[in-house]
Amino acid sequence: MNNYYQYNVLFCVNQREGGEACCADKGAQGLRDYAKKKIKSLKLAGKGQCRINTAGCMDRCAEGPVIAIYPEGTWYTYVDQDDIDEIIDEHLVHGRVVNRLKI
Repeated sequence: MNNYYQYNVLFCVNQREGGEACCADKGAQGLRDYAKKKIKSLKLAGKGQCRINTAGCMDRCAEGPVIAIYPEGTWYTYVDQDDIDEIIDEHLVHGRVVNRLKI
């Protein structure tokens, strides 16, 4: 199979109503924006490389915030920029799963 992107990174940025747990309440949009800028600055964005995408609810709110990396289907949770940096460096640059953040 020939994928347009090596990695497609989906960031849930969903905002739930009524105070329910959600990724948006945990800074998902800001960290998604950070990841997109970082991928571009590392020259890893574009065809054959990485794509950072915004996703709606991915139904793992209690474990959030969450991202999913395809085509392999690896799911991560994260807390801050350090976690995003680790996922970028380990998974997207070197192809190694970050077990401590995997869900």
